[in-house]
Amino acid sequence: MSGKNIPGGVVHDLPSDLKKALAADPEALNTWQDITPLARNEYICWIESAKKAETRTKRIAWGCENLREGKRRPCCWPGCPHR
Repeated sequence: MSGKNIPGGVVHDLPSDLKKALAADPEALNTWQDITPLARNEYICWIESAKKAETRTKRIAWGCENLREGKRRPCCWPGCPHR
């Protein structure tokens, strides 16, 4: 799948850095495409809530790892407050 066709969430659009990471990781991308738009929204919100660039980078890497393992939601995240 082309990187331009990767879906975002319900409220949040797919940020370019996460899109790039998913496009480079076929296993994570497969899970991403299989989860619901609401679940994708949770991952995006969790990543975008990072206050530091370093934390955001770590969350993207950790999120892709979790997606590769088939985890459908970010662990220990209370949920997106924007929906």
